[in-house]
Amino acid sequence: MIGAALALGLLVGAVLGLVGAGGSIIAVPALVYGVGMSTHEAIPTSLLVVGLSSIAAVLPRFRTGVNWRTAALVGAAGIPAAWAGTAVGRLLNDDILMLAFAVIMVAAGARMLTNTPEKPGHCGTGENSSLRSCLPKAIAVGLGIGFLTGLLGVGGGFLIVPALTLFLGLSMSQAVGTSLVVITINSAAGFSAQATGFTIDWIPTLAFTIPAIAGSLAASRLAHKLNSKHVRIAFAVLVFAVAATVAVSTIIGMAAG
Repeated sequence: MIGAALALGLLVGAVLGLVGAGGSIIAVPALVYGVGMSTHEAIPTSLLVVGLSSIAAVLPRFRTGVNWRTAALVGAAGIPAAWAGTAVGRLLNDDILMLAFAVIMVAAGARMLTNTPEKPGHCGTGENSSLRSCLPKAIAVGLGIGFLTGLLGVGGGFLIVPALTLFLGLSMSQAVGTSLVVITINSAAGFSAQATGFTIDWIPTLAFTIPAIAGSLAASRLAHKLNSKHVRIAFAVLVFAVAATVAVSTIIGMAAG
């Protein structure tokens, strides 16, 4: 179990560092099927791991790769939404949550296979930048991503990056770094809500977290040297494979039960 936690943690961190998204999409299934946690144990553990890994991944982008105003607006809106998502998630059983994961994973994989065009907007740094126009869009994005974070323990980076470029007007280079900051904020909010009555199993959690942090830090430094299209395709294939495994395993378990 520890060996699986080490290897899967490294994979999650590498994905997060390379594409600024997707780490949490893999983290929960990895913790459930690879480490042996229940879904309700895996979700807060995933939030802890992904939050810490996102901090490591954003460090190389800290000075010029983050739009801090947008990160603050989207992140702040996501905090109460993450708490609300957590409350809803507690009403659902493990099978429903895992099937929801499979659907979200397919959406994430499909998102990575499409190019996200850069579109100047009110939240960027150019002449069109306007706080008044940016605020409602940033709040809407933050509420949606925050709820998803609390409900399923996913940082939502695969949705944040296109939202930041398409709706809020950030460049792709800033969208990735800003996404990592928002993921950190949302993960902290979701974990604070999920942690009530939850006892962390520190041995597998640390075995998963430490390589995830190392992987995200190393991968974020290498990301600019790799072909982004090839990285996205590889990520999409991985996510589709995991989604199929999760869906089939869950459906078989429900039928057997």
